[in-house]
This record gives sequence, C-alpha cells and structure tokens, in this order.
Amino acid sequence: MNTQTVSLTIGAVAKRVGVAIDTIRYYEREGLLPEPQRRASGYRSYGDDAIAQLRFIRRAKNLGFTLEEIRELLSLSTDRQRGVKAVKQRAQQRLAAIDQRIAELHKVRDGLAQLVDSCPGHGKPEECPILRALVEDRDEA
Repeated sequence: MNTQTVSLTIGAVAKRVGVAIDTIRYYEREGLLPEPQRRASGYRSYGDDAIAQLRFIRRAKNLGFTLEEIRELLSLSTDRQRGVKAVKQRAQQRLAAIDQRIAELHKVRDGLAQLVDSCPGHGKPEECPILRALVEDRDEA
C-alpha cells in the first residue's frame, strides 16, 4: 500500500531531512531506499515514507551502524516474528564495538598524554620525546 501523502522533489526531501541530494541517490543505488515514482517530467517524486526512511538511515548512521547493518535494520523493522529481538541483538553488537573502540581510544589518549607531559616544548627536535616516539623502530602491540 502506498502511504505517500506528499509529492516532493529530491531537493526538497534533501533539505527537509538534512542530507545531500547525492546521498539520496546513493541510498537508492545501494537499495536502502526504493526507487521513487517519477513525474511526467521525469523528475523523482518522494512522499512521507521516503522522508521517514531517510531519517531512520541518518539516525542509524549517527549511532554508528554501517550501511549493511542499516539495510538489515530496515528489513527487521518490518519483521513481526523476530524483528525486535534481532534489532536489539544488532544494537548490542554495535554497543560492544563502540565500547571496544572507546577502550582503544583511552589507551591512545593515555599514551599521547604521557608524551605531551614528558615534552618540555623547547630544545632540539632530536631530544623531543614526542618526535622520538614517532620515529622509534619498535613493534606496536
């Protein structure tokens, strides 16, 4: 059933959702958005459902989901049998990946903070602990 109640151009949709026109076209090519209806003039015509779907995609991207994960979430959003459970599992996986990345960033931050603290900010470049750490030949673990 077609739930479109408005007929907007791609430019109007892009402005309303806050994305670039090329982004909308890309999502169509990637199958995240269905091909829009065409007006007699050949211009794309979008409705409320496209706007809602674009907002879904944008919010999912802001939460760190990949396009492939978003495609899966869109599919699960209409699955009455396993949808909610599977969506929660995907969100838990994304959360775990974010937590892991945060832990890695904390290690990087701590290492950089040590280097900054140990650098006097003056003197010869070859005596700078930051520069020495960047050129040192050692394994990174």
